[in-house]
Amino acid sequence: QVQLVESGGGLVQAGGSLRLSCAASGSIFGINALGWYRQAPGKQRELVATITRGGTTNYADSVKGRFTISRDNAKNTVYLQMNSLKPGDTAVYYCNAQRYGNVHWGQGTQVTVSS
Repeated sequence: QVQLVESGGGLVQAGGSLRLSCAASGSIFGINALGWYRQAPGKQRELVATITRGGTTNYADSVKGRFTISRDNAKNTVYLQMNSLKPGDTAVYYCNAQRYGNVHWGQGTQVTVSS
């Protein structure tokens, strides 16, 4: 089993920045893609960004140019640097890990952007 613990959420004004972290533990051998998803009230969970073990990244169009995903394989940690935040970015952000065809989720961290 893979455990994922997110941190770094909070309240920020529009235009500000936050950095989310997600540390993986447990059965971490074989984790390939790591990613961030988000879910706003009344909406479905959506992809924000993913990164493979080799460093290939993928972003939702809505965050391209503002968010950057990175990972430290030695620390089994994935990061999401969020700049130029907008009220529309307000959501619970979830870390995601893919390992041998299974998907694991963290508990989520709240990000609130005030206008």
